[in-house]
Amino acid sequence: MSLTVDNVVAAASAPIATPLADARAQLAEAIALLGYGEGTHQLLATPRRELTVAVPLRTDTGETRLFTGYRVQHNFSRGPAKGGLRYAPNVDLDEVRALAMWMTWKCALLDVPYGGAKGGIAIDPRAHSTAELERVTRRYTSEILPIIGPERDIPAPDIGTDERTMAWIMDTYSVNSGYTVPGIVTGKPIALGGSQGRASATSRGVTHIALAALRHAGFEPSRSTAAVQGFGKVGADTARFLAEAGVRVTAVSDQYGAILNASGLHVDALIDHVRETGSVVGFTGAEPIDRDALLTQPVDLLVPAAVEGVLHEGNAADVQARVVVEGANGPTTPAADRILRERDVLVVPDILANAGGVIVSYFEWVQANQAYWWRADEVESRLEERMLSAWECVLGYAGARGLSLRTAATALAVERVAEAHRLRGLYP
Repeated sequence: MSLTVDNVVAAASAPIATPLADARAQLAEAIALLGYGEGTHQLLATPRRELTVAVPLRTDTGETRLFTGYRVQHNFSRGPAKGGLRYAPNVDLDEVRALAMWMTWKCALLDVPYGGAKGGIAIDPRAHSTAELERVTRRYTSEILPIIGPERDIPAPDIGTDERTMAWIMDTYSVNSGYTVPGIVTGKPIALGGSQGRASATSRGVTHIALAALRHAGFEPSRSTAAVQGFGKVGADTARFLAEAGVRVTAVSDQYGAILNASGLHVDALIDHVRETGSVVGFTGAEPIDRDALLTQPVDLLVPAAVEGVLHEGNAADVQARVVVEGANGPTTPAADRILRERDVLVVPDILANAGGVIVSYFEWVQANQAYWWRADEVESRLEERMLSAWECVLGYAGARGLSLRTAATALAVERVAEAHRLRGLYP
């Protein structure tokens, strides 16, 4: 059967259970739209390099435990591979493949000279001491040393990792190199060459896009309401920045539960509460609600900022928000995407909405290579410029071709990566 847009859309309407299947369905739709052949499709669907490693850990009690780690480099035709490192119990190779593919499109869409990569270890960081996490990180880094480097593949933080993790990776790589290599990772502590604004960059980018999307949909942000699903490193700062912009954030959730205050949450106080207790649950300035009910709250803006696949065929018809801005990677399945599109809900895809992190990671990498660091206001103004420029580009591409924002963003990114392949040619 030939690959056509109709065939791809029909296939995507069937239940899809994994992030990798979602990522491949999005690519197939873009390939059909652009009219590329099956050879190009397979080239872009297949990771260029994958590494699975055993990561032994000597625990604090003297036991030995074994974990599995991954690093996938999906594409590096436009530059070095780039992508986060995730620590979570459910990490597997297919999830990492999907996240690496999305990173390729994200970098191309924002015109950052990287290809996509991703890494992960199937471990629950909450179940381990700081010393154990350091040993796991250093051993994992040692195992993937042959394929990473500031000109090859640059890791960054993701779920379950942070600037401390990046410091351990940088030190391990530098010790093995014999000299300090600050460009090996991004998201480092500022004292080790990190960039001003990197910690909150993804959230700032989500907020810039959310405010632009609200205005595009006919909402004035200062009179709009929002719900944020996930109150971690992306969701918490997104809620804070939205509130600072005048948006009334009425509901938030984390893995333990959800809370609601129809008059608007005091986000700064909530952040303090989470810092003290570890969860949004029990916050005195709100009432508890069912965690899954957050996704269907009567708000203008919904920001899914946790994990993949939370908006699916079973709940998409109940979403009341008119604008969905994806702070997480892959939170909307293709089936949910179709339902939301039919209901005229504006969905801003992850590869655009949450690209602030990779933009400032790029800035950090540039600063490290130059050994010259920018002020926080310089970083933030350049981030805003890149995000809004990409928004206008995707909006124009979608409008000119009658496409959804996701299809437009993916097609535009795939087109840029395919062009890089064409210009470089095949070796030998």
